[in-house]
Amino acid sequence: MKHYATQKSLSDAVDGGGLLVVAQWEAKPDEADKVAGILDRFLPEAQREDGVKLFLISRGRDNPAQFLFYELFRDEAAFKAHQESAHFKTWIAGQALPLLAKRERAQYGLL
Repeated sequence: MKHYATQKSLSDAVDGGGLLVVAQWEAKPDEADKVAGILDRFLPEAQREDGVKLFLISRGRDNPAQFLFYELFRDEAAFKAHQESAHFKTWIAGQALPLLAKRERAQYGLL
């Protein structure tokens, strides 16, 4: 997967708190590279969203079918807007989710 970055520091991203969403995916057999390609197209668009403070996706070193998402949103409304965005509906809901064997998500508040 390609790497994308913004000019924000980690300190800037976590300042003021927010809603942290951590997700773990596992692709179906033989679908991991296709999922990675979809995420390469999706990630820069997600990182540009107004309410996104930090958005990272990693791929498992030992198991490349596993993906870890670390998403920090300004608030619940920003998270909802993310899920309603055209790029989420196209790339994630429309293309990536059908290729997954497993998807887990948890939400956290920053301390």
